[in-house]
Amino acid sequence: MDAFLLTDQAKLPLALGLSALIGLERERSRAGGNPHAAGVRTHMLVALFGFLMAQLHQAQVPFAIVAGLVVVGAIQVASFWRRVQSNLFGWSSELSVLLSYSVGVLCLLAPLWVPTAAAVLGTLILTEKSDIEKYVERLDQAEFLGVLKFLLVTTIVLPMLPDQGYTQWDLNPARIWKIVVLVSSVGFVGYFLTRKLGGKVGLWISGLVGGVVSSTAVAVSTGRLASREPAKAGVALQAALLASSIMYLRILVLIWLVSPAFAWALVWKLPLLSAIGVLLALTVPKLSSSQEGVESLKNPFEILPALGFAAFFTLFWVATAVVRNWLGASGLVLLGLIVGAVDIDPFILSVAKGGQVESALLAAILMSMLSNTVAKGVYFGSLAAPVRKQAFMRYFGWALLHIPLALM
Repeated sequence: MDAFLLTDQAKLPLALGLSALIGLERERSRAGGNPHAAGVRTHMLVALFGFLMAQLHQAQVPFAIVAGLVVVGAIQVASFWRRVQSNLFGWSSELSVLLSYSVGVLCLLAPLWVPTAAAVLGTLILTEKSDIEKYVERLDQAEFLGVLKFLLVTTIVLPMLPDQGYTQWDLNPARIWKIVVLVSSVGFVGYFLTRKLGGKVGLWISGLVGGVVSSTAVAVSTGRLASREPAKAGVALQAALLASSIMYLRILVLIWLVSPAFAWALVWKLPLLSAIGVLLALTVPKLSSSQEGVESLKNPFEILPALGFAAFFTLFWVATAVVRNWLGASGLVLLGLIVGAVDIDPFILSVAKGGQVESALLAAILMSMLSNTVAKGVYFGSLAAPVRKQAFMRYFGWALLHIPLALM
């Protein structure tokens, strides 16, 4: 079957089918008031023409593909000119025909996933034209600049940083900058989820999703949101608590992958702590109206608070290294309390992978979670003045419940 799918006889029907998909979407556009949109037959003929040009290319005919592209392009220029004469503007129809030509060529010359992805994505973009245009109309300058700054931080700055440790504390610039990206990304994604789904649902989903990555980052981002938008402080606290609840389940899965024996020892304790967090989130008093508006949200990307968080991360990382050198294995529980303020994943996984299950090791894991819960309460409460008392009561009470579980 695989051998058949890779033959030229099978690639030709694929080219016709993919171009027909694009043509079907253009037929819908023509029915919606675009009389000059090429239909299914035109797109299939163009793809067939591209496939034949690719055959000539394989037969060593020079410039066959380029010549075919020039011919199809000239026809599309004429089509565009005719549309302009009818006071119709836009290049979507003409570019879709060029896409069908490219699909016909690529079906013969490229891996099959390339023309398939091009045709499906092209059809999707054409189909969602009206939604994309509406979204662009709603995108203000602050949001656009936020997108640009987000891309600058993630795609340009991060790859340029050295990914190696410096100094005796193994300070890694790339790892620290990833914290900046992580904190900023959570707030960035949460902003657009809130705009799309509404204040309440958007923040809840952002908290649940963010908890899989970093509940601490969610606490910082939602804390800043509560500070800027007091009417949404209650929902922001709920999102932060939900993210922390997800953390326990995420860590249980990680421990299971590293050491199933440790996971069995914690199999009911961590889900219990997660359920308590959900209960604490659902009992947050309602501080705003039922309609959680999001129109006043601004600054979807703020880098200065993220830089501050990265500075705290670096400070705690150095403190952790110092305590490890001074106390060694005897201070494992104390070390867990310290590293909980930074990143508990490396510590917990190193403990779980280090040996057989012991009560002291389980206590160290739970104490690191206790410390992490307190740290998130401090992060959120120090930023979110409208719900500071509520945040401290819930996070600190939640943290105290770790102690009896650690002693069992």
